[in-house]
Amino acid sequence: MARFDVHPNPFAADRHHTPFVLDVQNDHLGLGTRMVIPLRTPEALSKPARQINPRIEFLGSPLVVDTASMAPVPLSMLKQGAPLASTWRADIQDAIDALFGSY
Repeated sequence: MARFDVHPNPFAADRHHTPFVLDVQNDHLGLGTRMVIPLRTPEALSKPARQINPRIEFLGSPLVVDTASMAPVPLSMLKQGAPLASTWRADIQDAIDALFGSY
């Protein structure tokens, strides 16, 4: 597992509105969980907040980063991930910083 890898949503029932999750945890802790942020379809997040819900694209699909809904997920639930394009990483870090007041 690596920071900024995108994984299929481990919760199959939610994949129609949240097809992916984004791993945002650093790679040095060695915990049994990873902190992930849901990547939702634009229709699933009716009123995104510009500072904490950046819009990105993954595999040609537009997605909204639902930063305020980040949560830990057990490693065993995450399938093989793919790296998120570096183009989006600064926007996501800015959203995390805005959520936690580190701006």
